[in-house]
Amino acid sequence: MTVSGLTVKNNMKKQHLAICPGSFDPVTYGHLDIINRTAGLFDKVIVLVSFNALKNGGTFTIDERVDFIRRCISLPNVEVDRHDGLLVDYARAVGASAIVKGLRAVSDYEDEFQQALINKQLAPEVDTIFMATNSEYMYLSSSAVRQVCFFGGDISAFVPPQIEADIIAKIKHQKGER
Repeated sequence: MTVSGLTVKNNMKKQHLAICPGSFDPVTYGHLDIINRTAGLFDKVIVLVSFNALKNGGTFTIDERVDFIRRCISLPNVEVDRHDGLLVDYARAVGASAIVKGLRAVSDYEDEFQQALINKQLAPEVDTIFMATNSEYMYLSSSAVRQVCFFGGDISAFVPPQIEADIIAKIKHQKGER
């Protein structure tokens, strides 16, 4: 194919399987926005709850995070899984052609771009796609939700009602409250 005098290889093919990885500690409306939009672009999406060795274990267990996501998503082409190894190894094992990462701000881009380049070196057949979050959720992060909850703030605008009470109960328990 020729575009403006340049010869371009058209290796584009329909993307069938994407992975939306993250720690989801807990899942927020921002995460769900990216997952829902990804589900509209791909035949199948795996939301992958992964262990992040650079974060301190997390507030919620991996099982709790998986359960939260399953309770919040009812799309027929989305499933939830967990993994504690290299993301590209998982992508290869399930035959994923893409990893979709949500970006809230420019500050997210540097780390995500570095990860994408490393992943491309390790698995050239898997592409990373960056998706800008909806502006409504640009400020939202799991750590912000945990902090607001810890100090007794209302988190209903940040997380779905299906999991709100569980988040509050867990954080109160960790604070030693009943």
